[in-house]
Amino acid sequence: MIRFRAVWRECRALPLVLMLLALAGCGKEEARPEQAHPVRVTPAVLSDQRLHASYSGDVRARYETDLGFRVGGKILARQAEVGSAVKSGEVLARLDPQDLQLNVLSARSQLEAARSDYEQARADLERYRNLLKKRFISEAEFDRRENQYRVAKAKLEQAQAQVGVAQNQGAYATLRSDGDGVITAILAEAGQVVAAGQTVMRMARGDEREVVISVPENRLGELKAANDIRVHLWADPSVSYKGKVREVSPGADPVTRTYTVKISVLDTDPRVRLGMTANVLLGSTLAEQAIELPLTALYRKEGGAAVWVVDAATGTVKLVPVRLGEYHENTFTVLDGLKAGDLVVTAGVHKLIPGQKVKVPSQSPS
Repeated sequence: MIRFRAVWRECRALPLVLMLLALAGCGKEEARPEQAHPVRVTPAVLSDQRLHASYSGDVRARYETDLGFRVGGKILARQAEVGSAVKSGEVLARLDPQDLQLNVLSARSQLEAARSDYEQARADLERYRNLLKKRFISEAEFDRRENQYRVAKAKLEQAQAQVGVAQNQGAYATLRSDGDGVITAILAEAGQVVAAGQTVMRMARGDEREVVISVPENRLGELKAANDIRVHLWADPSVSYKGKVREVSPGADPVTRTYTVKISVLDTDPRVRLGMTANVLLGSTLAEQAIELPLTALYRKEGGAAVWVVDAATGTVKLVPVRLGEYHENTFTVLDGLKAGDLVVTAGVHKLIPGQKVKVPSQSPS
């Protein structure tokens, strides 16, 4: 019985001995060195700060003309369709010319009658002039005959003018293009009776193109500051055209509260077609220089902006507060807080802690 108790005491003490031995062994083990965390960095470079603003619009013709007949009548035929490319002088539509031709005949008949009266009055005047020389008539009678001659002459000139008007009206029965362009709308069809001056077609001239955009009232200042305007077609973004602000609407749209701005495309070519969607990029260079970084480098801390900067001497990172400038599509600008040459971490910024060892790609083993 006594021996069993002794063995039991030894078994109870055995775990305590093993634990002490384990602790003693741990104390002798050396601490592992801190592993450097690989990061991607970009050097901070000071450059001229540029402001960019992009607006979407559509391509239109600078000059768009409403075409119509200068006389009224019934449309007999129409030769143009929507989208037709027309040349200067090309026939677009015709009116029924019967009434206009009758007007020409009537004017010519009146001209012949006026010419006969004029010839008679002139012959009478010559005879009465001879009679006056022989004192067979009084001067009053001669003056009356001379006045009749002048009236006949004036009526002849009037009849000649009426013939010209009637002939012009006969030519107005044919609607011709007064320039090169594209037909954008048809507002009357064959068989329709139209009045003089009524719009029959709408033509966009093909010599100049512009992009119409809408700009909010708080961004109008960008238009004045823009010194580099580029136009990109949605159909072909690789091609860039130089633009210029031609017109800014004096009043805002009552619904959208935006101002209509027309941008002239200065170096247009046949690829710039009417109705295409285009993006207008307004760029301006400011006097203040800034550092442009990828958006992935931005770190928010306690409501402020900061970036992680690598200390090349110690290989550790530190969090540096910065003052931000403009946000762009994939980048942002830093106005203050960094200096040229600083190595800024651009990936994994939310997994770093101050003083952490890092390894940049140039320090990676080959």
